[in-house]
Amino acid sequence: MRRRHLAAGAIALTSLISTPFAARAQQPVEIQFWHGLNQPLGGMLEQLATDFNATQAQYKVVPTFRGGYAETAVAAIAAFRANTAPHILQMFEVGTGTMMSAGRAIKPLHEIVAETGVAIDPNDVIGPVAGYYAAADGKMMALPFNSSTTIAFYNKDMFQKAGLNPNAFPATWQGVEEAARKLKAAGIACPMTTSWPSWVMVEQFLAIHDVPLASRANGFEGLNTELNLTNPLMVRHLTNLVNWQKEGLFRYAGRDSAGDALFPAGECAITFASSGVRARTVREARFQWGAAMLPYYEGVQGAPRNSIIGGAAFWVMNRGPNARRTPEELKGVAEFFRYITSAPVMAKWHQDTGYVPVTRSAYEATKAAGYYQQNPGADVPIEQMLRGGDPTPNSRGIRLGGFIEIRNIIQEEMERAFQGQATPEQALQSMNTRGNQVLRNFERTNRNN
Repeated sequence: MRRRHLAAGAIALTSLISTPFAARAQQPVEIQFWHGLNQPLGGMLEQLATDFNATQAQYKVVPTFRGGYAETAVAAIAAFRANTAPHILQMFEVGTGTMMSAGRAIKPLHEIVAETGVAIDPNDVIGPVAGYYAAADGKMMALPFNSSTTIAFYNKDMFQKAGLNPNAFPATWQGVEEAARKLKAAGIACPMTTSWPSWVMVEQFLAIHDVPLASRANGFEGLNTELNLTNPLMVRHLTNLVNWQKEGLFRYAGRDSAGDALFPAGECAITFASSGVRARTVREARFQWGAAMLPYYEGVQGAPRNSIIGGAAFWVMNRGPNARRTPEELKGVAEFFRYITSAPVMAKWHQDTGYVPVTRSAYEATKAAGYYQQNPGADVPIEQMLRGGDPTPNSRGIRLGGFIEIRNIIQEEMERAFQGQATPEQALQSMNTRGNQVLRNFERTNRNN
């Protein structure tokens, strides 16, 4: 009898001890995902993680908003040094050069695919996007996802009020200037504005005019690059922007995405912004609106070319300087990547947000569903990225180390010009001088990486 009681007690004790371990063993592997998208896009991105988690029980992606892209990047660097980096970091396109040189901080996408065996087809990624995130040997380093480009949005109601054709946006900057004057004459206080001043009015501007922003194919051919921001076309354009602001034709709305709200709110008749602003415009605009390709200066040889991509890619990070990811963690990351790049999920993301479909399968699925016929203008970003045939070395993109800092310098100097503290020529010269110093610092730090 005593032996039976002892045996029963042992079984009960074993059960009490082992149950927590069994329960713990069934817990999903957590994948930390830091992103930099504000609402409503941030909520839509987080919903993708929720949807993925609902498809299986082995992994749990935990998305966290860490502020804007730049703030998220700074937080991730600090976390890596403290051995607490997230598994997935959403890094905007100007950070690509820095991430390419990050060494052991990142785990390249092609290595993850090879090690996990999870099927993610890099050949399905459309050319202009794939090239931006590929190493010199063509292997993909990161997963492009919320890729965008800059386009023009315009208020058709305001165009009609000003006697302009509401179904035809001017193809050239000369035409945009004329339209802005008519809009102002019709009593519209803000004829045009822009978001992301550096990206739109410098980086995209030079690309579609086939003018280099920097030497060595805008940094794709190596670290020892020099900026080319004092070129005559850039002087011409910044001078026009400054004069247009004085005349009341253009409103400087602030750095980065600060100007995103002005167009959907009906304050400005024209804006130049990320194609991802489409989602906000669909939700908030209470007027008829249209989308169009970026304007170019008539008479510039080679223009118009393709625009370059913006948005962001997902980079996989190691936990810290001496802490690699486990095979199970990498498998979870790869499974999440496979889910979000599947044709149905990617097509829906593209249609809901205005970001471009980064895969051919998603593009074809969207086209086959008749989405572009039902939503005129939704295909403008894709058509613009493919304009002019294959990208040139000047329109492929930008891969300069430290470009996050350089973009801030560009915006600072543009502000000096808008405030009358410097002439456009002086502002551009200062961009070159200060930006080249950043490039030299980055080159010294990463020469042997």
